[in-house]
Amino acid sequence: MENSAELSISGHASSALAHLAEHTNRYVEAGLSGAANTARAYAGDLKRFGLWCAEHGLEPLPALVETLAGFVTHLAEAGKKVSTIQRHCAAVAKAHALRGIDSPTDDKKFKVLMEGIARLKGVRQKQAPAFTLANFKRTVKSIDGKTLAGMRDRVILLLGFTGAFRRSELAALNIEDLSFSEEGLIVNLAKSKTNQYSAAEEKAIFYSPDFKLCPIRTLEAWVKRLDRAAGPVFVSFRKGERLTERRLTDKHLNLIVQRYLGPKYSAHSLRASFVTVAKLAGADDSEVMNQTKHKTSEMIRRYTRLDNVRQHNAAQKLGL
Repeated sequence: MENSAELSISGHASSALAHLAEHTNRYVEAGLSGAANTARAYAGDLKRFGLWCAEHGLEPLPALVETLAGFVTHLAEAGKKVSTIQRHCAAVAKAHALRGIDSPTDDKKFKVLMEGIARLKGVRQKQAPAFTLANFKRTVKSIDGKTLAGMRDRVILLLGFTGAFRRSELAALNIEDLSFSEEGLIVNLAKSKTNQYSAAEEKAIFYSPDFKLCPIRTLEAWVKRLDRAAGPVFVSFRKGERLTERRLTDKHLNLIVQRYLGPKYSAHSLRASFVTVAKLAGADDSEVMNQTKHKTSEMIRRYTRLDNVRQHNAAQKLGL
């Protein structure tokens, strides 16, 4: 009887451990997968790698060093950017990590190959350009705020710029994330690219004396038209400007920005321009980082678009 009881207890313990192992695997996978946009990009990259391997009769997982070396060489010869090739490698590394197997990306010879590709092709990334404040003001004021679409689009431009939002953050905004007061607006970010663990993170938005350029008043007017207390802030329309509750995607936001500012710009230009305009106005890195939520001053320097050689140039301060 005692042996039977011991076996029963052992069986329960084994079952409990197996159940916990399932949850552990889920948490490990979540830790490895990263942000949703990154996961989608990785899925596409892995599919491309798998198709290339199938075409050449090679095994994609686990992949030999020679296999991945051939694939990245193929990408480089096809004219892919270094950042694109690096992302494919990261996707392959994630796939191997999820299965607890060694990744070919860790091989010393493969790292030398990637360094050679970077040297020959260059690593400078194409950055979203910044716009001038004068051009931005003219553009926003030209939008017909009497239409629902115009009102929404004006809010997207103003809030995206003054809040230095990523487009994924704008798309994810809900009405319940907004806290209006006489002092201004506080936006609570549930999660962002650099805040994957949903820690408390806020952005402060301030009033502008010009109603057409005021992000808070235009946002208040837009929320009033939505006529609800919760749900997505930025939504699409049906024919005849009939509001829906369908959340705009970050791709839609990008198209809206390009519609008004021009095809060379993107939704990311709103964020980049905040950094550039703020720096030209004399803001220090800590002030900028308080809004952008960047972690280092190095990132602020990367985001600052001071392409005009006359901007922010010490030659103006020589006293001649």
